[in-house]
Amino acid sequence: MLLSRYERMIARRYLLPGRGEAFIFLVASISLVAVMLGVAALVIVMSVMNGFRAELFDKITGLNGHAVIQGYGGQLRDWREIVAESRKTPGVVSATPLIEQPLMAGFQGRVEGVLVRGMNVSDIRENPTLNRNVVLGSLGELKPGCECVAMGSRLANALGVSLGSSVSLISPQGPSTPFGTVPRIVSYRIAAIFEVGVYDYDKAFVVMPMQDAQTLLLMGDSVGMVEIDTEDPDRVGEILAPLAQKVAATGQLTDWRTLNATLFEALAVDRLVTFTVLSILILVAVFNILSSLIMLVRAKTRDIAILRTMGATRSGLIKIFVTVGTTIGSLGIVAGLILGFILLYFRHGVLSFLGFVTGQQIWDPTMRYLTELPAKTDPVEVAGIALMALGFSFLATLYPAFKAASTDPVQVLRYE
Repeated sequence: MLLSRYERMIARRYLLPGRGEAFIFLVASISLVAVMLGVAALVIVMSVMNGFRAELFDKITGLNGHAVIQGYGGQLRDWREIVAESRKTPGVVSATPLIEQPLMAGFQGRVEGVLVRGMNVSDIRENPTLNRNVVLGSLGELKPGCECVAMGSRLANALGVSLGSSVSLISPQGPSTPFGTVPRIVSYRIAAIFEVGVYDYDKAFVVMPMQDAQTLLLMGDSVGMVEIDTEDPDRVGEILAPLAQKVAATGQLTDWRTLNATLFEALAVDRLVTFTVLSILILVAVFNILSSLIMLVRAKTRDIAILRTMGATRSGLIKIFVTVGTTIGSLGIVAGLILGFILLYFRHGVLSFLGFVTGQQIWDPTMRYLTELPAKTDPVEVAGIALMALGFSFLATLYPAFKAASTDPVQVLRYE
C-alpha cells in the first residue's frame, strides 16, 4: 500500500497528536503496550513449551531409545539374534541389549527404590545422554566384575552417598531356603554420578555393566529388552513394522509414542490451549487499536472534511488510517518480539527473582520432570505469531478507516 507525500505527512501527524489530543495518544500507547505484552507472552510460552517437549524427548529417547523389544516374562534368551535382525532392518541406527529391573538400594539405614539398568560397557561409554551429564567420577571405571555402578545425582542425595561409597542393592530374587526365598544383597562401589536433567531418571537410575546385572538378578545369559534407535523417530512405527512381525513370537515391540503417549498427548493439548488463549489476548489488545482509531476519527472529523474539500480521495483517507493503525500494531509486535527474546535469554534469572519475591519454588522438578526451564524458539512459529498479530491489527483499522472515508464534508462544515 503506497502512500503519497501528503498522506504520509498526515499519517505521521496523526501518530503524534497535539496537546489537546493527549488522551488519544494515551489510548494508542496503551494499545501498543498491550500488543507488545501479548506477542511477548505468546513467544515466551510457545518457546518454553517447544523446548520442554524437545528436551523431554531427547532425555527420554536418549536413555530409552525410540523403541524397545521386551521379552515375554521379562527375559529375552535369544537376544543376539534379535539384535542382529534389528540392525539389518532399514532405518534402524542401533540396537542395544539391556536389563532393566526395579530394586531397592540401601546405605547406612536409608533405603530408596531404584531402577537398575545393565548395559554393555561399550554402550554405556558411547551413550551421549550419560556421557554429557557425568558430574562426578568417570563411566570408564565401569567394567565387568568391578562391582561398581553409576547412579543419578538426586538418588545419591537421597541416600546420602558420594563418590566411592558402597551402596547395597537388594534383589528379591535370591536363593530358596526351607523358610522361603532370601533376598539377595550385594554391595557396589559408586564409580560415577550423573545428572541427565529428568527428575525421575536422576532420582532412580543405577547403571552397571551387563554381566554384573545378570549375576545380581540371576538371569544367566538372557537380557530383559533390546533398545532400538531409528533415523527418524516420527516414522518409528513405519520403520519397525517389519521387525515387529519377525519378533512377535519372542517379545513385544513398543515405540516411544506408546510408552509416553499420555505425557506427549497432554503436552500437545496444553500447547494448543495455551496458543488459543494467548491469541485471544492479542485479539483483545488489538481492540484497543480499534478504540483509539475510532476516537481519532471522531476528533479529526473537521480535518477530514477539510481534506475532502481540498481534493483528498476516499481511498487516500482509508490508506491514512490503515497506516496509523498498522504502524501502532507493528511497533507493538517488534517491541513484543524484543521483550520476549530478552526474557527467554534471562529466563532462569527471572525464575530466581520470582522465587525470591514470592518465597516459593517456581520451577519444581518433581512436578515438571526436567530440572531446568528449557526453551526452543521456532523461527517459523515466531513469524506466524507476528503475521497473526499484524493481521489482527490490520483488520482493526478497517472500520475506522471506512468511517473516516465516508465523512460528508457538506454535513460537517455546515455547522462550523
